[in-house]
Amino acid sequence: MTANEDILLRLTPEERAAMKKTLWEETKVNTLACRACPLAATRTKVVFGDGDPDTKLMFIGEGLGADEDTQGLPFVGRAGQLLTQILTAADISRKDVYITNIVKCRPPENRVPTPAETVICDKHLQTQIMLINPALMVLLGNTPARWILQTSEGITKLRGRWFEWRGIAVMPMFHPSYLLRNASSKEGSPKHLTWLDIQEVKRQWDAVKATGSISGIKFG
Repeated sequence: MTANEDILLRLTPEERAAMKKTLWEETKVNTLACRACPLAATRTKVVFGDGDPDTKLMFIGEGLGADEDTQGLPFVGRAGQLLTQILTAADISRKDVYITNIVKCRPPENRVPTPAETVICDKHLQTQIMLINPALMVLLGNTPARWILQTSEGITKLRGRWFEWRGIAVMPMFHPSYLLRNASSKEGSPKHLTWLDIQEVKRQWDAVKATGSISGIKFG
């Protein structure tokens, strides 16, 4: 056991909560001031994230659109409104989860973040994940799924499957923007599959809230 681990173990729950709050605010300040990649030159606002940092359910998207860049919040445009509808239909409140993106600034013309941009911004994301320490993590779309899971497989093959990542149960799902481009709700359609996926996420989140652990997940 390291000295730091020993200190953490001896902290009271109140002291741990205070330490987390301090580290969270420091991370947010550092992220909002970041100018480490070219996206800083074209952004309007840095979008750190939104929701409950003490949750056990975290959603990670790709990047930002114009609405997010203007408002400084993730998933507030058309895709974000659809995400809210999906969560609400599954009896999940946005305020009870945490939502962020792989990169915290808008790529021009809503393009996919470059590998360099993703690498540079990863320190902010990894700190968020570490401090939140979620039991469940939903990856919305190709970019976060491939980055977190370090795979070349596409979202069509990855979605609907649970993966284990650093002790966290991870579920890739279609990005809401993809669902906007595929309007059909028939059986087997992206919208239908997303409904199945979010219900599985809700089932596991209910298990975590009730027992503190996931229930019966088969990974891979």
